[in-house]
Amino acid sequence: MSRRVRSRAGVIALTDTGGDLPPVLCLHGIGTGAAAFAPLAGLLADRLRLIAWDAPGYGNSADPESAPGMDGYADAAADVLDELGLGRASVIGTSWGGVIATRLALRHPDRLSGLVLADSTRGSGTAPGKAAAMRARGGELAERGPAEFARARARRLLSPDAPAAEVERVAEAMAATIRMPGYGYAAESMAATDHGDVLGAVTAPTLVVVGEHDAVCPPAESRLIAESVPGARYIEIPGAGHLSNQERPESFAGAVRDFLVTHSKSKENR
Repeated sequence: MSRRVRSRAGVIALTDTGGDLPPVLCLHGIGTGAAAFAPLAGLLADRLRLIAWDAPGYGNSADPESAPGMDGYADAAADVLDELGLGRASVIGTSWGGVIATRLALRHPDRLSGLVLADSTRGSGTAPGKAAAMRARGGELAERGPAEFARARARRLLSPDAPAAEVERVAEAMAATIRMPGYGYAAESMAATDHGDVLGAVTAPTLVVVGEHDAVCPPAESRLIAESVPGARYIEIPGAGHLSNQERPESFAGAVRDFLVTHSKSKENR
């Protein structure tokens, strides 16, 4: 079902599989929206309650009045849990959503039962060149428009052998979800973030997942994250690119199911 909740970053649109099951908050990447988790929800809804947001400034969510920054996105995610009456939840964050999830785990450690960082990164602030390239994306989107911008990026988000129809589907979904200023705000939050020195402070049980052929956030980055977060586990999804949860949803669901069920205790979230 679809619903809307209030947060300090504005009204946020959610899709929610509902039910009295262990809750999992799903935070999408910089070029996707809540719909990116639809295949996963279909595979896990019998055992987990998946709640996916359109981030502030994306899809059906309101545009923030100003740039939230990484802290603001993390606090907005905590607001979602408050609005739904959830004291704790597991969190899946993909790409940019994984960086938000990391910040959520650092700022609100008592709210997380478990943490899945999928095809994610420490942030784009790890190197000046990466930060500059990320900051340039907002201007590129404004100049080219969502459809052309999405077509230019979609191919790199999938594995090398992904069919043309899948690339087109990803491009269409991106174009329907991203807009300014929300995308620019998201890009700035990434450019300003480097979690490299603070990953050791993450206390939530953590699973790091990455597509074997991820060219955007390569497996080496995910391995570094897994090595830095105390006790984190690491899994690669064979044959998948950056959008591993969309390109190989069955494999992704199999990789995260037991972890999420174990660490998302429904009795802790009522």
